[in-house]
Amino acid sequence: MPPRRRLDAELVRRRLARSREAAAEQIHAGRVRVSGRTAIKPATAVAAADPIVVKQTDTTDDYVSRGAHKLIGALAAFEPDGLAVAGRRCLDAGASTGGFTDVLLRRGATEVIAVDVGYGQL
Repeated sequence: MPPRRRLDAELVRRRLARSREAAAEQIHAGRVRVSGRTAIKPATAVAAADPIVVKQTDTTDDYVSRGAHKLIGALAAFEPDGLAVAGRRCLDAGASTGGFTDVLLRRGATEVIAVDVGYGQL
């Protein structure tokens, strides 16, 4: 019997997801099919030969953080008071996986210094 892996790990191995967390989000959203059936659990065991299809979504909303929309809303609220990031050098203190850095760059920051005390996240 061929070795089986967790579906979320297999999605990362096949480069269909950037992380196991992102794979789990795709699975929970109903966008992953294994052998023609919609997968519902990230821990589902799959073989390397099983066909896996991931339904793609609009890539313009492919932020590295789920909190991106909140961050965008906050920046939009502060812009009328003169806090615009476009053309500025910014600091993301406590960057974690880089969600705020991603938003700042997409909003036109010329440079973002990202600092975190963890390792292997950025």
